Amino acid sequence: MILEEGIEHTVEEENYFISMTDMMVGLVFIFIVLLMYFALQFRDVTEQLSGADKTRAEILRQLEQTLKSKGVQVTIDTQNGVLRLPDAILFDSGRAELKPAGEVAIGHLAEALGDVLPCYSDLPDPPLRRPAKCPDTPHRIESLYIEGHTDDVPLNGGLQFKDNWDLSVVRATNTYRALVDLAPELGQRCAKKAGQCEPILSVSGYGPQRPVHEVSGSLDERRQRDRRIDLRILMVTPDSGQTARAVASRLAKQ
Repeated sequence: MILEEGIEHTVEEENYFISMTDMMVGLVFIFIVLLMYFALQFRDVTEQLSGADKTRAEILRQLEQTLKSKGVQVTIDTQNGVLRLPDAILFDSGRAELKPAGEVAIGHLAEALGDVLPCYSDLPDPPLRRPAKCPDTPHRIESLYIEGHTDDVPLNGGLQFKDNWDLSVVRATNTYRALVDLAPELGQRCAKKAGQCEPILSVSGYGPQRPVHEVSGSLDERRQRDRRIDLRILMVTPDSGQTARAVASRLAKQ
């Protein structure tokens, strides 16, 4: 009788340990499944939030198409987020005032930006809903720089500018002023940051310091390409906290 009770007790212990093992294996399996699911959701959301380069390229193509349809010959650099206007259509040599053809070109640019920027930026007050035509995207514009660039040929004496650096800055500033004079809302367009809405439009000048770096063509042709106004778009970069919150929100909806 004692032997039988011992055998029964041993069997019960073995069954207990088998049950515990099965439960642990099951928990580990559930943990692995949840971990894989979370990783897939994180990757999916991260791709959505970090696809800003693709959105920026689409913005540039839209601007290019609109401007070229109106006779303004621009080029785009989607890798660096740049819309390029050659200075020949904007300014006379050594001058910073927009010539008549340049004023027309900037007018078309103001209209094109007025169509695009409301989809990717905000206004400080009052808050407005995004236009219905805007694509469904979380990506926003952080900054839009109007950059002045010149070639490396020194300015002739007697001009109002000390050097090409000064010329590039004033050209960029005059381009900015022409844009906001034609479309005042462009100057109000902003990016929300920490409860504030900071203007996205700004100005910079580089003189001859940032050539286009294209080796084709003669020296004169390369210098002609270097003389330009660039519109450089920077997109808001999502932080890890934003990604985590988006993942948590998605998981809560499952």
